[in-house]
Amino acid sequence: MRRRTMLLLPLALAGSAAAATLSRRRGAPPPEDPAPDTGLTLQRVAMGTLWQVVLPPGAPAHAAAAASRALDEVQRLEDVLSEFRPDTEVSRINAAAGADPVRVSQDTWYVTEQSLRYAALSDGAFDPTWAAMRSLWDFRSATALPPDPAEVRARLPLVDWRAVEMDPAARTIRLRRPCMAMGFGGIAKGYALDRMRALLLGDGVRDFVLYSGGQVLAEGTRGGRPWRVGVQHPRDPEALLGALSVTAASVSTGGDYEHSFMHEGRRYHHVIDPRTGWPVEHTASVTILARTALEADALDTALFVMAPGRAMAMAREMGVAMLRTDPAMRNEMTPAMRAVFEPREAMEATESS
Repeated sequence: MRRRTMLLLPLALAGSAAAATLSRRRGAPPPEDPAPDTGLTLQRVAMGTLWQVVLPPGAPAHAAAAASRALDEVQRLEDVLSEFRPDTEVSRINAAAGADPVRVSQDTWYVTEQSLRYAALSDGAFDPTWAAMRSLWDFRSATALPPDPAEVRARLPLVDWRAVEMDPAARTIRLRRPCMAMGFGGIAKGYALDRMRALLLGDGVRDFVLYSGGQVLAEGTRGGRPWRVGVQHPRDPEALLGALSVTAASVSTGGDYEHSFMHEGRRYHHVIDPRTGWPVEHTASVTILARTALEADALDTALFVMAPGRAMAMAREMGVAMLRTDPAMRNEMTPAMRAVFEPREAMEATESS
């Protein structure tokens, strides 16, 4: 799922002019130490999106090198988890669907295990085997059209998280039916963000923000103040629904406004219900605040797809902070989100006072 959670520049990054942005390639020497008064942003493209490590003013001298190593980790995980490269573990699992099990690394095992956990929790609203539907939908073409309903129906039997077999003793994974496929687009980036955080904390870096295609993971503070994260308005790219003050947590927003097209008055977008093969119609965006990026990543997909009442009930049961916006732009929040969310109106009142 494509994200567009936004960092509030005046409160978090202090604007692009105030941050030295360095693009790094794997194996290159580490960048210069962060300037004490401006901080530093390192960035790299991986997993089809932009990744950033934002270091605040006063970061330790070794923080830039540690951030570069964290970005290396994302590229390593792409080499393992991508379903678009033919030589990755996930691609080998997909190629062997209906045949032999494939032995995998701990990374692939863990992400698969967690994917199936969220599939079970959501009754299949989150399903890593949705990838069997991928080729039917094209959201990038200027002439995109919805697929033939008969083709969608024909693929549905291939989408079934219960048909993923895991053998803990051998650490192998097998897709039970030929032509099945797994894809980790709804969870892999969250896992990578968590791995980046673990590496940075292990290197003694305590204050930073990680950004991946719209998902944010914030740790520590910026000069003693929490990092501020704005949530995109689903219909107005220049506006926010509100903001969150975040530390030691991840914010992830899933919306129907990226990778979409209109056809005969209906919006078709990339958030596909794996149980029907068609885009979800009852939700415009879902924002999740969670302790781990993997949980935020998986839940913003699962709760987006689930029926609104069931999604809200599940979020409350789990104690998850969730903001849900429906297509009529009505907002609904769990108590956990209401306690930390600052609506746009309150932000504007503060700014004008």
